[in-house]
Amino acid sequence: MPFNHNPLLGNAILPVDIVLLPEWWNKNEKLTFDKDFFYHPLRRVEAEQQKEKVLYERWGKYGLGQHRKEARPEIGAVHLAAGYLLSEMLGCEVNYSESHPPQVLAAHKELENVSVEKAFNSPAFKQVLTLADALKSKYGHVTGDINWGGILNIAMDLRGENIFLDMMMTPNDTKEYFTSIAAIIEKFTSYLQTETGSTSISVNRGVQHLKKPVLLHSECSHTMISAEDYEEFLLPYDIAWSRNRPYGIHYCGPDPHRMAASFAKIPHLDFLDLGWGGDVKVLREHLPDTFLNIRLSPVELAKQSNNEIRETIIRLVHDSGNPYMTGVCCINIDDSVSDDKIDAIFETVEELRKEHKNP
Repeated sequence: MPFNHNPLLGNAILPVDIVLLPEWWNKNEKLTFDKDFFYHPLRRVEAEQQKEKVLYERWGKYGLGQHRKEARPEIGAVHLAAGYLLSEMLGCEVNYSESHPPQVLAAHKELENVSVEKAFNSPAFKQVLTLADALKSKYGHVTGDINWGGILNIAMDLRGENIFLDMMMTPNDTKEYFTSIAAIIEKFTSYLQTETGSTSISVNRGVQHLKKPVLLHSECSHTMISAEDYEEFLLPYDIAWSRNRPYGIHYCGPDPHRMAASFAKIPHLDFLDLGWGGDVKVLREHLPDTFLNIRLSPVELAKQSNNEIRETIIRLVHDSGNPYMTGVCCINIDDSVSDDKIDAIFETVEELRKEHKNP
């Protein structure tokens, strides 16, 4: 029986990618991640090209580093998984450091709707515009995108743990608050889409292997709420945004299967980036037409033997049931993981591709 495909995502079989933590880059390649890394035009281009060259030298045989010969005007750090900018635009302090991703400090602001006008007139967004103008002046265009987070993620940055009390004590006000954050996200992703044609490579690099750019909503914090609260407070945004296909959810927590029945209520969930520990079989039962992007644990990767890595990937891919609706990734790999373990990821995926060569 032939495998079904999502025509919006194409016919890629088991796309695979990795993201290395700043700690890895700092230790192995002396790259630093201060504010200039993100906003100095020359350094922006040089840093991304350096990363491409390193990826090619180590894993070029698996397809990494394809842009090593190009000086690409990347508007954001597409080899880094970190959402920070929208929180900074909304008034959070962000710490930039040499060997870590930008760290957002919870602002513990009052529960009051955020202003689109203030966000896009903020110093944080103006420095993005300045960077984009400088890159376009030299290269004629910009590429890539910037991780934009998600509604509850940003609300936590702004309100801290109080957002969960808000959901219980003042649900109507909280819903209005979420709607105001959603408006910021909508304007920001529209800006990215217009400038570069993509919004979510920096959320998960796996989307770059698909036919059309996926809008990928980060729901890292949803592991902290019930499925009932998700359906009441946040599912309506996923339903509305899913009308602009292809649409996806990034859920890096260990329990995405807990939300499987709720996710099935989204009319067009084309892509689900599911966290380590997620029950892939349960998710596939509820989401037969969704591309399941399986995230391996970088912590477990450091502990496992190469054969254990292989067995894990084979089991999870088989649980997904369709290599054309499945991807594999490992995000935020640190310097404790040896190159041969990353080799094992790519080699196992290639083995599985050959197994399913004739669907």
